[in-house]
Amino acid sequence: MDDVTPRLAALPTWLLGQADARAHRILVEALSEHGFRGYHYRVLATLGDGGPVSQSVLGRGAGLDRSDVATTVDDLQARGLVARTPDPSDRRRNVVALTPPGRRLLGRLDTAVAQAQDAVLAPLTPAERTRFVALLARLHP
Repeated sequence: MDDVTPRLAALPTWLLGQADARAHRILVEALSEHGFRGYHYRVLATLGDGGPVSQSVLGRGAGLDRSDVATTVDDLQARGLVARTPDPSDRRRNVVALTPPGRRLLGRLDTAVAQAQDAVLAPLTPAERTRFVALLARLHP
């Protein structure tokens, strides 16, 4: 940050943007080592936390657009990590669930994501990390 002007270095938006770019690079690298991307992880994590859900609920939980959910689920299903079945209460909808291999992979990806979080937050003490995450949560809409 030595090359950055004091004006920029004092802007929270600039600092957040720089921190986001660094965090994104670290996370992308961690997930790509396993052959996956952030959207794959978000879908698997949402299913891991919420159990079988419709694709629309999955998309909202994972923060993905409808068309991106379908493509991501297709990819994960082709890899045997999720199963898509008709919703018993509404045959027009699909319910998506983790398969046993998907659940095992999610555990490995959780470890990779946790290591990425540690790398991103390495300059902070444990107390600072807790406070930082709480403050970021307040900024989240």
